[in-house]
Amino acid sequence: MSPDPGSQHLMRLALSGLERTLGDRVEFVTAEDGERGLRLAQREAPEVVVADEFASRMGAFALARELRGAADPYPGVIVVLLERRQDEWLARWSGADAWFVKPVDPFALAGRVRDLVIAKEHA
Repeated sequence: MSPDPGSQHLMRLALSGLERTLGDRVEFVTAEDGERGLRLAQREAPEVVVADEFASRMGAFALARELRGAADPYPGVIVVLLERRQDEWLARWSGADAWFVKPVDPFALAGRVRDLVIAKEHA
């Protein structure tokens, strides 16, 4: 989830290598804001949600909190991209599995997502 086309492209580029690592096809679904991202995540149940904490009516923290606090909690991986390091506590509070302060190193993002997906599969 991100309203920024540059962030969407970066996430796609960073995570596209997961197909080789995990051996599964990676499909991307994008949303311009948290409300659309929440609806998509609830409907599509993706393995991973990467949400950009960009000011909107529902940002990444609210999205993660809604997914984790639902009657049927979202079981997948949630990663939040932060605007500033001071918001790490909000990412933790929201239930995110990982967070990165922008600008994001695409290799670090892909590696962390890979590790989290593998850990969830073996849990």
